Amino acid sequence: MSGGVEWGLHCCVVLSGSGEPVPAAKLAEFHDVSPSYLAKQLQLLSRAGLVRSTQGQSGGYGLTRPPAEITVLDVVEAIDGSRPAFRCTEVRRRGPLAAPPEKCLTPCSIARVMDAADRAWRESLRAVTIADLAGEVGRTSGPETLARARAWLQT
Repeated sequence: MSGGVEWGLHCCVVLSGSGEPVPAAKLAEFHDVSPSYLAKQLQLLSRAGLVRSTQGQSGGYGLTRPPAEITVLDVVEAIDGSRPAFRCTEVRRRGPLAAPPEKCLTPCSIARVMDAADRAWRESLRAVTIADLAGEVGRTSGPETLARARAWLQT
């Protein structure tokens, strides 16, 4: 998983309660990350329909849906794509003792285990929303944390 996923999730959490668009430059400054790097992540989120960009003097980024309707998996797939983490290359059909194709009609045990793990990982990320993450920030860092962050972003 790329580092862009972490930045994208952090941006979505701070945008979750923002009533006004937040400029990309402010988000980059707030997270102490390169503006061009963060802009790339925001563009990916925008292409996936998770955030929208508003142009002009008071422009910036905002969520397109309520935070309870955006999952962590939505953000992961927007930034890193939806391909499985493991791709079987049929190692069992290589080398001096290679299995012939007719003996490889079903996925090998390694591919099955990795596919099951990928499905479980995705289901776990699908079960957590941006609203859940924002609520957790309030519980672990104090209820004023996100309010202070949003106020800073609007200055």
